[in-house]
Amino acid sequence: MSLPIQQSESGTHGAFFVERDGTRVAEMTYSKTPDGKRLIIDHTDVSESLKGQGVGKQLVAAAVTWARRDGLMVMPLCPFAKATFDKTPEFQDVLWR
Repeated sequence: MSLPIQQSESGTHGAFFVERDGTRVAEMTYSKTPDGKRLIIDHTDVSESLKGQGVGKQLVAAAVTWARRDGLMVMPLCPFAKATFDKTPEFQDVLWR
């Protein structure tokens, strides 16, 4: 299932998210390092109604697409995001090691 993913950002903090009826039903939050070159994924949450549908991976993929476009490296501190990076070889090009 592919859902429209939105992004919000304020200063060095932001999120990729999915909304239904004005409520966030999936969200992956991040912060950027002060130099603006690294993206740290710190939390992913998907509502029970969407679990098992690949929405969490879509959020991570949106961050990867953004990182590639803007020349950022990604550090997945969130266990879900880290597991997604570990299982997805095509994301390795933006992995901050």
